[in-house]
Amino acid sequence: MIYGCLKNTFLFLAMATISCGSGTSQKDEIPSEKSSSSEKPTVEIVVAANRTHEYLPLLQGKKVGVVANQTSVIFKKNSKENDSYTHLVDSLIASKVKITKVFSPEHGFRGNAVAGEMVKDGIDLKTGLPIISLYGNNKKPTAEQLKNIDILIFDIQDVGARFYTYISTLHYVMEACAEQNIPVLILDRPNPNGAYIDGPILEKEHQSFVGMHPIPVVHGMTIGEYAKMINGEHWLKNGIMAQLTVIEMKNYNKEMEYHLPIKPSPNLPNDQAINLYPSLCFFEGTNVSAGRGTDFQFQIFGSPFLGSSKYDYSFIPEPNAGSKHPKHEGKTCFGENLTDFQHLSKINLEWLVAAYKNTKDKSEFFIPFFTKLAGTTKLQEKIEAGWTAKEIRDSWKEGLEKYDEMRKKYLLY
Repeated sequence: MIYGCLKNTFLFLAMATISCGSGTSQKDEIPSEKSSSSEKPTVEIVVAANRTHEYLPLLQGKKVGVVANQTSVIFKKNSKENDSYTHLVDSLIASKVKITKVFSPEHGFRGNAVAGEMVKDGIDLKTGLPIISLYGNNKKPTAEQLKNIDILIFDIQDVGARFYTYISTLHYVMEACAEQNIPVLILDRPNPNGAYIDGPILEKEHQSFVGMHPIPVVHGMTIGEYAKMINGEHWLKNGIMAQLTVIEMKNYNKEMEYHLPIKPSPNLPNDQAINLYPSLCFFEGTNVSAGRGTDFQFQIFGSPFLGSSKYDYSFIPEPNAGSKHPKHEGKTCFGENLTDFQHLSKINLEWLVAAYKNTKDKSEFFIPFFTKLAGTTKLQEKIEAGWTAKEIRDSWKEGLEKYDEMRKKYLLY
């Protein structure tokens, strides 16, 4: 759920007080303004990063590592839009916390690497801190990389989909720290798709970096809750458990609509893309473009093989900041424009099923990556066998019910 701390909250309020109302001081400042009888009061979410009084004492006198990207920020109260937050790393340094290393996930520390691009180790120009990439060949911190670290902070904005790789990075960070007896501190943030669970459950034989655990595509948990589940279900190697502390948010519940003021990755540019992502990402495992190479990533889809007789919308993917060589580069793709489509509270399979039905050469529609995204071969098999979207969704019911029972043990909100 996206769009504001509550529905109809202005972008400025979301950026300045998404924390919601707490600045960089060590005190939660929650406004208690009275509203007229015709207006609903605005409840402001305080993200964990803003609850500095809860976690700064845990860092005193310690050498600290941080897993972070461009979304790892502390929001300022009553700031102008262009000065509404500071990066967590900068704030910790200002608070005299001794940071020794920064670890960055897919897309890098500043979040400008395209999906799948190799992110190299380096030095942060602003702070001079060493940056260690946790993407590519080095997805799990090594014992050497964890030297001179007494506690590791994980603070990254997730979007609630199994194939969004930040939760895979979370797994490897927890596992590496558990092996080295280093505590992990999670600073929790809202899940913009946290109000529902949906999709097929991943099968163990199809584990990969885009799906490591037996969960549905839309898992309905915050990063903090998810970390608790990784621990509680003993999903780390050999069943080990991380020394885990989760700093919770204040005033958050999963039904709240939440606007992300900072893009979580280059190809999720806005609220609509984030909401459509669990549905449209399946196209990444087909010959259909999900809009990479346009300004409407994960808000449109199409391919040269669908044809204008079935679809009246068209676009031409070209290289841009989000994709150096997009699928069907320079070719006219026919499909649908979903930029104004209604807010989803479930995965929409109709687009995928219809695209398969309407593609010219069905043998070329799926690629092997589809199974990794789906976490099972059954979804492709059912689409090829002519199952309707409803029939496929109904087949997920039992798995989702079992998952939901497991999930309840770890919910914080």
